[in-house]
Amino acid sequence: MAKQTIEIGDAELEVLKALWDLGPGSVREVMERLHERGRKVAYTTVLTFLTRLESKGCVASDKSELAYIYKAKVSRDRVSAWRVREVVEQLYDGAAGQLVLQLMQTEKFSAQELEQLQQLIDRLDSRKGSDEPG
Repeated sequence: MAKQTIEIGDAELEVLKALWDLGPGSVREVMERLHERGRKVAYTTVLTFLTRLESKGCVASDKSELAYIYKAKVSRDRVSAWRVREVVEQLYDGAAGQLVLQLMQTEKFSAQELEQLQQLIDRLDSRKGSDEPG
């Protein structure tokens, strides 16, 4: 069964990021957060993006008060997984290892990140060894 993915544009992603940082918030609070990040957008534009995200199932709204309160329904990890999967499919024909190799060759990693990667590799290696016939 294929995992569900939803098309989220870059501007919509910025609005989601604001909600992830803020937690539930009004249109004005989301707009102010975007302004803090250097994105000067109008109130009506933020409302449009929130409405689109709600129709896509990424955002929920509480309309019981005068100012509607919006909250993210999808996590940063889930959206990140969708976006990474898209990159792997588009650039590496589904070969995720190629993306990892590219990142390892071109990006800088902290000692802690390298340790986490090594632990993951060790864990995967131990699983692989237990799958082989004895």
